[in-house]
Amino acid sequence: MDTLDLSSIHSKEDKLAFVSWGCELDMERRSCTFKVKDDLLEHLLFLRTISLGAEAKDELHVIAVESRSTYHGDPVPIASLRTSILPMINVNGLEFTPPVTFILKAGTGPVYICAQHLTLEEDLEEDDLDGGPFGDGLDGEDLNYPEEFSYLGRG
Repeated sequence: MDTLDLSSIHSKEDKLAFVSWGCELDMERRSCTFKVKDDLLEHLLFLRTISLGAEAKDELHVIAVESRSTYHGDPVPIASLRTSILPMINVNGLEFTPPVTFILKAGTGPVYICAQHLTLEEDLEEDDLDGGPFGDGLDGEDLNYPEEFSYLGRG
């Protein structure tokens, strides 16, 4: 599994949970939507690969995505695959905020989409909830400031 350096986005106290996710698009199922519960957690879908199945015809298969990240919510093509030329594409780096809908715009499939669902949980300890803005148990009144900061109204 690839490791992601999310330290610039989230603090070390946050918990990351990755779960594999995938779907198949074909003539019977032209679209597939990835949804999450409204649980107040941060969710991301990291797209990994899009590939054609062994039974796919040698025709152009166009896969589009529709999400809150796309312009006006219109489907945006993200891959064009053909069995004899490009049967699979690695799309690491594409990430979406759910809900996300994948659409087979052209072709008969089967097309397989593989992704990782990231859930970010904040690690809030009980002490942090009780202890002021910095989670240190101090409300700022008990701090001893040096004399040069007496202009702040503390001395």
